[in-house]
Amino acid sequence: MSTEPKKVVIAMSGGVDSSLAARLLVEQGYNVIGVTMKLWGYIDTGGQPTHDSNCCSLDDINNAKAECAALGIPHYTLDMSAEFKQIVIENFVTEYKAGRTPNPCIICNTEIKWHALLNKLDDLGVEFLATGHYARKVRHESSGKWVVGRGKDNIKDQSYVLWGIKPEDLERTLFPLGDLSKKEVRELAAQADMRTADTPESMEICFVPDNDYRRFLNDQYPEIAESAPAGDFVNAQGDVIGQHQGVFNYTVGQRKGLGLATGERVFVNKIDVDNNVVHVGSKEDVKATEFTVNSCNWLIPESFILDKPVDVQIRYNHSAKPAMITRISPEEISVKFVNPESAIAPGQSAVFFQGELVVGGGIINSV
Repeated sequence: MSTEPKKVVIAMSGGVDSSLAARLLVEQGYNVIGVTMKLWGYIDTGGQPTHDSNCCSLDDINNAKAECAALGIPHYTLDMSAEFKQIVIENFVTEYKAGRTPNPCIICNTEIKWHALLNKLDDLGVEFLATGHYARKVRHESSGKWVVGRGKDNIKDQSYVLWGIKPEDLERTLFPLGDLSKKEVRELAAQADMRTADTPESMEICFVPDNDYRRFLNDQYPEIAESAPAGDFVNAQGDVIGQHQGVFNYTVGQRKGLGLATGERVFVNKIDVDNNVVHVGSKEDVKATEFTVNSCNWLIPESFILDKPVDVQIRYNHSAKPAMITRISPEEISVKFVNPESAIAPGQSAVFFQGELVVGGGIINSV
């Protein structure tokens, strides 16, 4: 008795990763549909993007279409620019206005690439959503729940940006590249003569293709600059040592671009929006041990995480470090590192690991 192959949508950016993921799914016998989401347009965001930094461009969409045609599978382009602007860009703007440092890729993954896209695909009877992320889907031994595991490629591992996927959405997720390195992906794509085999990496925030978020905010949201006037830089002794150009132009841990002639290296260690003050200090001043986290998402029950040793990663290129997590209110938890860490920035994500497994995460609220 034959059964219909399981239907899976692969989110395709037009790059080599998602293109090869689509090919692997076809080879594994899935009924594959390629989908590219149009999230924004250069005309809306300004700047001077180069082709190498493109994402969501016409070339990318055409690449995805061509790869799907070569595989003999359908491809659709979904215009989700309204949802993207409302959810991702507005959060980005609001967070910087509040003196925080957002990570829009995490909001996009959680709310657009998974939640909103799955809602659109339910009417098509799609069982799974697949992406080209370097991560794995693993059973957590103690709880039996699905969690996100680190990818095989330590350099390309993207598990940090996937903490926000809801458990019910993770159930329906496939990561075809989890057991491959980037080198292996390039080699397999070249062997298959894929047109995306040599596409360059996309490193910048997709809607800020020139990688200048300050230009983006000033150009697209001038009201932020108007509501965030120049103010004081204050050192660890409480002395005013210069004038900043508006709190949204700075982030915790920043050293370059401060315009301060102090005779020594200084770093932003706190942004006080209410008093329009940017606090700076030495490298030691920017270190902290304890911080609070809210907007948490748990991939396994809290009882397996709270008040137990975990490793916590506080930014994309940070190594997860030993810490203890305790609940301090229904909405907030406290994280305490064993050793002080530098540049714990409100607005960034704190991701909780047990070994190689992501078991939860949240947004850093206060330090």
